[in-house]
Amino acid sequence: MLDIKYQTEYGKMICGRCEDVLPELSGCRFDLIFTSPPFPLNRAKSYGNMTGDEYLEWISDIAAELKGMLSERGSVVVEIGNAWNKGEPTHSTLPMEALLEFKRKGNFYLCQEFIYYNPAKLPSPIEWVNKKRIRVKDSFTRIWWLSNVPTPKADNRKVLEEYSMQMNKLLRSGKYNAGKRPSEYNVGQTSFAKNNGGAIPSNVIIAPNTTSRDRYIQFCKEQKYGIHPARMPKEIPTFFIKMLTDEGDMVLDPFAGSNTTGWIAEQLKRKWISIEVEPEYIAGSRGRFPV
Repeated sequence: MLDIKYQTEYGKMICGRCEDVLPELSGCRFDLIFTSPPFPLNRAKSYGNMTGDEYLEWISDIAAELKGMLSERGSVVVEIGNAWNKGEPTHSTLPMEALLEFKRKGNFYLCQEFIYYNPAKLPSPIEWVNKKRIRVKDSFTRIWWLSNVPTPKADNRKVLEEYSMQMNKLLRSGKYNAGKRPSEYNVGQTSFAKNNGGAIPSNVIIAPNTTSRDRYIQFCKEQKYGIHPARMPKEIPTFFIKMLTDEGDMVLDPFAGSNTTGWIAEQLKRKWISIEVEPEYIAGSRGRFPV
């Protein structure tokens, strides 16, 4: 029986281990599964993690379970952060192996790789970056967009960005430096002089994770709940929920943490289900939603 801790107009938060809850949701079909599972670190963190082959086996089992829960043209978006090898200034390949294993076991298509760049991230690992000064700070993570089909539902017109000053100037003048490029691509006069309502974004998402006064943090402080140490910046789920779903579609986050995914899905009028194993993080996440 599902342990539903709270419900909103569009969604519900379930307490439990992902591995235990997913089989009970096997009859559901989701248009987007968006999540950031615990990272494969070399030492235990307060929000839980596994290492090595244990992690690879665990993440691949999750992929197999999620595969059957996608709608016909649904997507899985998964973020896995970087890790360093214990005791030495070398990057671990475990996160990349985990993404490959997730793709392999789920038999997914890799639609596109994204990079989440956090310009405000503190320099780390401290030993090699701050003390010995032999590495630079690690400030990005990989996000893989996967699907059961090569052409899942998607529309980049939903995530257009504001045109640059130069582009707006070009649109006003109607003049463009047309002609043949060094790549031998021939650019016509009207190829890029049309106003499409905004610029197509790149696959690099820039979002500083420095918020300290939002509703969630204030609520946790007032209620004396522990603040989740690895909160997802709102820009990331916003981007993917907008691009890959429509109003009324179903969104699942099997490792919800502070439930940024459910919060954004609620605002965008998507139905959502979030799963989190830690009751205190669930209690704190309730503060994201109006009473």
